[in-house]
Amino acid sequence: MQIIEVTGLGVRSAVIRLRRRETPLQFVLYPMIHMAKPAFYAAVTTRLKRADVVVAEGVGAGERSVLTGALTLSYTVLRFNRRAGLVTQDIDYAALSVPVVRPDVSAAEFAAGWQRVPLAHRLMVWCLLPVIVVARLFGGTRMIWSRSVEVNDLPSAEDEEVADQLPELDAAFGGERDDRLLAALCQLHELRGAEAIEVAVVYGAAHIPVVVQGLLERYGYRARSADWITVADL
Repeated sequence: MQIIEVTGLGVRSAVIRLRRRETPLQFVLYPMIHMAKPAFYAAVTTRLKRADVVVAEGVGAGERSVLTGALTLSYTVLRFNRRAGLVTQDIDYAALSVPVVRPDVSAAEFAAGWQRVPLAHRLMVWCLLPVIVVARLFGGTRMIWSRSVEVNDLPSAEDEEVADQLPELDAAFGGERDDRLLAALCQLHELRGAEAIEVAVVYGAAHIPVVVQGLLERYGYRARSADWITVADL
């Protein structure tokens, strides 16, 4: 199942609705790209107003962190690329009038996980970061939106290679964060599964396969429908 699709026409994100026959609660997954056309975030915001609960991503939400600021520079720099016409994710959750759950790690917890990554691998990331920043700052849309942006519900060969060869790095960006996300969704199922509510999950696209697989294995939730929102036109 495609989660983020890249074609010659554009980049699209699949809004996926998970259901199970035994209970009425529905999970609606919004795979996020952290830089996109303003219309993408506007469309997601409009849909979130219909949700009963929002589960949102955010390492150290409300905290300032030099580490996370440096690592996210790989995509936040895109706002300076005028040809791309992209903006940073700007969803105002407080304005939704919907309860928001934030199960993500704190900035300190993320930093601790980063320190567990072997020094050689951290240095590799720091060496690659300037190259990525320059490419995204001055590159055209075809360079920015390469096939590497695509996400599917099953891991690619490249994903499996990273997980095998760089497990600490994989754990720093996923690992505990994925575990906490899935635990929060399981708790919502256990507490409110009998209610006919919609739980919106607004997380980076890379985290969505864990949710799809985890809710299927634990409770039998399956993707019953999906539709696309355009992230960017090419």
